[in-house]
Amino acid sequence: MAWFNKPSDPEEQSEPKRVRTEGLWIKCDSCRGIIWKKDLEAALMVCPTCGFHFKIDARTRLNLLFDDEAWEEFDHGLRSTDALGFVDQKPYTERLATAEKSTGLKDAIICAQGKVAGRPAVICSMEYRFIGGSMGVVVGEKITRAIERAIASKQPVVIVSASGGARMMEGALSLMQMAKISAALGKLGEAKLPYISVLTDPTTGGVTASFAMLGDLNVAEPGALIGFAGPRVIEQTIRQKLPKGFQRAEFLLEHGMIDAVVPRAEMKEFLRGALDFLCGPVA
Repeated sequence: MAWFNKPSDPEEQSEPKRVRTEGLWIKCDSCRGIIWKKDLEAALMVCPTCGFHFKIDARTRLNLLFDDEAWEEFDHGLRSTDALGFVDQKPYTERLATAEKSTGLKDAIICAQGKVAGRPAVICSMEYRFIGGSMGVVVGEKITRAIERAIASKQPVVIVSASGGARMMEGALSLMQMAKISAALGKLGEAKLPYISVLTDPTTGGVTASFAMLGDLNVAEPGALIGFAGPRVIEQTIRQKLPKGFQRAEFLLEHGMIDAVVPRAEMKEFLRGALDFLCGPVA
C-alpha cells in the first residue's frame, strides 16, 4: 500500500497550496472584461466582446501581413547615436540601451520585404515599445532606404505607424526625417508605385504630420488615436470642448481624413484588394 501513499512532509503540509494564474487573464481596457490570454491571442489581440484592438509588436504585425509569416528584414544593424549628448531624467544613451534590451530591436522600426497575398511588397512596421515608437534619425533612414529599395525592385510600400511622434532626444535631426521621408515618397509616386499607410493606436505628432497621412490610401484600425497635438493642448488653444471621439479613427473617417477603418483580422485581405486595384492583379 505504500506505493499509493505519498510520503508526507511536515514543511509541505504547513505551506498553503498556490495556483499560479498570473498572466493567464487580461483585462480589456475598453469594456473591462476579463479575457483568457490564449483566446485573446487567437483573436489577434482583439477583444471578443467589444472589439477593442490591443497594441501588438512590430514582429507580430509583419507576421500577420506577410504570407506564411515569411519575410526578410533589411538594415537591421542601424543604431541611434547620442549626437546632442541629451540628458533629461536619464541620459539618452541609457534610454536607448533599456529600449534595445526590452524589445530586442536597435530602434523603433522593422523594415522587411516578402509577399502579401502572393505579391512582392515592402512593409515597414513601427515598434511602440521602443521609446514610444518615436521617429529619430534611424527610423527616418530605414524608411527612406526601404522606399528606395521598393523603387529599385518596383514593389509597393506599406508603412504601419504606431508612434508618439518625433524623438525629442535628437532635436532638429528627428524633425528633418519628416521632410526626408516625404521626399522619398514623392519619388515613389513618380515611379507610379503605390504607398498604403496603416495607422494604428497611437499615431501622433511628427509621424502624423508627415508620412502617416501621405498614403495613396490611408487606413486605420478601429479606435486608433490619430492626430498631431493631443486633445488637451487643442482644447487649451481653441478654448472649446472637443466632440466625443475626437481624433479616433472613426471620427477621422467621418470627416474625410482617412479612407477606411479596417479591423485587424481583415487588414491583409484589404491590402490584397487595394494592391490589386492600384497595381493590377498578380501575374
